[in-house]
Amino acid sequence: MTATQVLLIFSTGLVAGILNTVGGGGSLLSLPVLIFMGLPSAVANGTNRVALMVQNIVAISYFRHKGYFYPKLSVILGIPAILGSVAGAHFAITLSDEMFNKTLAVIMLTVLVLILWRPEQKLLKKKQDNIDIQQHEMETDNGNTEGKGEGENFSPMQLTLAAITFFGVGFYGGFIQAGVGFIIIATLTLITGMSLVKINSLKVLVVAIYMLSSLLIFIFSGKVDWILGFTLAAGNAVGAYLGSAFAVSKGDKYIRVFLIVTVIIMSGKLLGIHKLFG
Repeated sequence: MTATQVLLIFSTGLVAGILNTVGGGGSLLSLPVLIFMGLPSAVANGTNRVALMVQNIVAISYFRHKGYFYPKLSVILGIPAILGSVAGAHFAITLSDEMFNKTLAVIMLTVLVLILWRPEQKLLKKKQDNIDIQQHEMETDNGNTEGKGEGENFSPMQLTLAAITFFGVGFYGGFIQAGVGFIIIATLTLITGMSLVKINSLKVLVVAIYMLSSLLIFIFSGKVDWILGFTLAAGNAVGAYLGSAFAVSKGDKYIRVFLIVTVIIMSGKLLGIHKLFG
């Protein structure tokens, strides 16, 4: 691997880290770049997970330090997610490069729509409005403002529905991972009454649990380039720090424009559209 390639991967990780901090979608950049560098799709998929795993471990540490840590609930959701993740990883490894690349391109465009539309934010706002109404009614009735708005106690039906859903989440995460955060946030928002910060803290722990299993599948299949993986992770770390500054200075709109243009170009290349004009 040349110094130029190392610099390219570090820079990709840096930009992906910024994207993940200000709105998500970093894998929409890092995964295709690894493929365009010449890595087989399965190796690119496995290598990208090294950086994502490091990123989630750091996030878990941060949330735990702030008091947001739910190991019991994470395990309940993580077990079905592990089963789905193992199946998804095996499926990803068996796909041909051409089929995987075309699937990735379609998913990239779909996730881009989710990033721009932000349905999970709309769901969260609607859920919070309902919680505020319920709390107001409780205040009116008996002066008690305590409730289950934060979703720390779930009914058996909620847990069952969440467990079934997270098998599908795990399969998608094991298969391709990109954009899974939006799916998890939307799912937990619909099923629970948890706040966004609690949902995010739960998300990173559940993702780390099932991603470890999928990463092991890629490792034992020889589908991980460790040097590129840790280089990407280092770039992610720097990008996460810079992303915080972008978010504070409201520079995230420029990042989103960059993401839109980049995803459209890369997905077009993965689909082979450029060949129609050359």
